Parts: sequence; structure tokens; C-alpha cells
Amino acid sequence: MATDRQDERLQSREGLRGALTDVLDRARGGDLGVIPVVVGLIVIWSVFQILNPIFLSSANLVNLTLESAAVGVIALGIVCVLLVGQIDLSVGSVSGLSGAVLAVLFVGQGLPVWLAIAASVLMGAVIGWIYGQLFNRFGVPSFVITLAGLLAFLGLQLYVLGTKGSINLPFDSGLVNFAQLDFVPAWLSYTFAVIAAVWLFASGYLHAQARRKAGLSARSVSALAVRSVALLVVLAFVVWYLGQTRGVGWMFVFFVVLVLIMHYLLSRTKWGRAVYAVGGNVEAARRAGINVRAIYTSVFVLCSTFAAVGGILAAARLAAANQSSGAGDVNLNAIAAAVIGGTSLFGGRGTAFGALLGIIVIQSISSGLTLLNLDSSIRFVVTGAVLLLAVIVDSVSRRSRTSHGRA
Repeated sequence: MATDRQDERLQSREGLRGALTDVLDRARGGDLGVIPVVVGLIVIWSVFQILNPIFLSSANLVNLTLESAAVGVIALGIVCVLLVGQIDLSVGSVSGLSGAVLAVLFVGQGLPVWLAIAASVLMGAVIGWIYGQLFNRFGVPSFVITLAGLLAFLGLQLYVLGTKGSINLPFDSGLVNFAQLDFVPAWLSYTFAVIAAVWLFASGYLHAQARRKAGLSARSVSALAVRSVALLVVLAFVVWYLGQTRGVGWMFVFFVVLVLIMHYLLSRTKWGRAVYAVGGNVEAARRAGINVRAIYTSVFVLCSTFAAVGGILAAARLAAANQSSGAGDVNLNAIAAAVIGGTSLFGGRGTAFGALLGIIVIQSISSGLTLLNLDSSIRFVVTGAVLLLAVIVDSVSRRSRTSHGRA
């Protein structure tokens, strides 16, 4: 009996340090995960807070989260295509066209807002399906397909908007309120935090049980509990701090929910495993019986669908759709957010959380430089430097993983 207790204590100690050991082992093998982006985010926040104490104020962080949602959703789609080693350069144009279609149907044609939203999202899905067919059937590189889409859908957006060039959305509509004025009640925000912590513990426990049944090492219950309590404390603090002004916006919650759904699909489903397999080695995936064509089509559809959803959110946030919707740096920021968030340009590595972390990094740079009254040109230079650094880290870690595997 004493031996059993000793074994339990030993397993508990191993479990508590298991997470840290896992992270260190993966880092030594070149799999840095989200470590670089988290470290970078801490550095960026620290520097901007020193330069301007308003940066980490509750009011500014609330604005930062709301401004991150639209492009963050687009970046989530970019993560999907990058995981299979492809790219979509047309997400900005698709998002702008989506906003234009929404405005024309809702304001111009007087359709119910839900029907206008459904039509815009369906349009995005159809565009992705067309990309998949062109890629699978004709072998046209995704770079060329989506570059053509960028130009074509930009022209179609201008045509849909017509000579007016801009259509305002009613300020009293539910869609605009959702993007600008609707915030989660404090009690519900804390409830969401508790649910997230419980879900993390439950999913971790079930995963650990499955590993033990397979004869593999797994985290102890105490380690899972510590991790869940830590998440609860962090989320409760975030809710409390943002609640000092307006609180947590429903649009940002919607973005986070999409990230969680995609994280589950990518990490816990057969489809998600197939996506990583295709991105890692397409020929090996094909020989393993994976329908590679279907996987490519699915990620293109998801990417364009998320681009359409992001365009709707951007139009609602601005309360208008115009000729500049989806233009400018939207396209580049979405791709940069996915890469900065840790998604590999070489395919096969990355997570849905990369879109969340990456867009927060980009929006933090934009917000900090704006507070310092610096020109937008500096923002482009800084964002480009961060993107280049992220790609360098990705390339170095990939080379490290290759040499580690050979050893």
C-alpha cells in the first residue's frame, strides 16, 4: 500500500513537470510551436507600454480585440491552406466582395440580414470549391489561381458596388450592433472562463486515459488540474481587466469560438490528421489511402468561406462596404498573421491558435504605433520585419527538425 502511494506521488511529480519537459523536448527537436510568438508578444507589449502607458489600458485592449476579429477570421482560413503547403492570395478580394454582396442584398435589395449573410458566405464557399477544382483537375498552382482570383474578385467588387462606390449599413441593425456595441455581460464572461477551464481538464483527462490504455505515458490528474486552474486564473483576470471599461465584445468571442472549433477539427478528427499528413508528405498521404483531392478542396473552401465571414465582420465594424473594403493591407496582414502565429510555409505544421496569436501581434504593432503618432509607413516596415523574423525561425526550426530526425 505504501508502495502504491509512492508510485502515485512519483507519477504526480512526473505529471506536473511533464508539460514543461514536453515543451523543452519539442524545442530541442526544432518544434518551437507558439513559443516565439508568445515571447515576441511579451516584448512588443512591454516596449509599447514603456513608450506609452495607455497601450495596456483596458480601453485600448478592448479596441485591440475588436479590431483583431475580422482579419483574424481571414487568417484562420489561411492557416488551413498553409497546412497543406498551399497559399491563397485572394482572401482580401473575397472578403471585400463578400461585404459588397452583403450591403447590396441587405440595403439595396431589402433582404433580411440573415439571408444576405448566408448568400455572402455561400459565395465564399463556392469560390473555394472552384479553386479546388482548378487545382485538382488542371494542376494550376494555387499561387496563380488565387492571384487571378485577387484581380477578378476585386473587379467584381467594384462592379457590384456600382457608381456609388460605397453603401452604408444601418447603424441600428443587429449586425452593426454585434460588431460595435454588443458586449458579453460580466457574469457570462466569467461563466465562459469556467467552461473553458473545465473543458480543458475534461479533454485532457480523456486524452490521458486513451494514452494509458494504449500503454503510452500520459499527464497525471494533478498536472491537468494545475493547467486548468492556471487557464481559469488567466481568463478570469482578462475578463476582469477588460471589464474595467466595456468588457469582452461578442465579435471577439465569435472569433475565438471559430478558433476553438478549428482546433478541435484539426487536432481530434480524421480530417484534421489527413490535413497534416498531406502537408507533411502528399505522396505518403496518398499511398496511405487519404483522398488528397478532397483534402485540398476542403481547405480551399474553408479558406474562402472564412474570408467571406471576415469581410462581413469588417463591413459591420465599419458600418459600410466600399471600394477599399478588403484592399490595402488586409490580404498581407491575414497571411502574415498565420505565419507569425507559427504556421509553417512548408506545410504540415501549425495550429488554429496561430491565427489568434498572430493577428494579436499584428494588431498590437498597429495599435502601439498609432498611439505613438507614428506614420503608417513605419507600421509596414515593423510588420514586415516581424514577418521575416517569423519565417527565419520557421526555416531554422525546420532544418533543426530534419537534422534531429537524421540523428
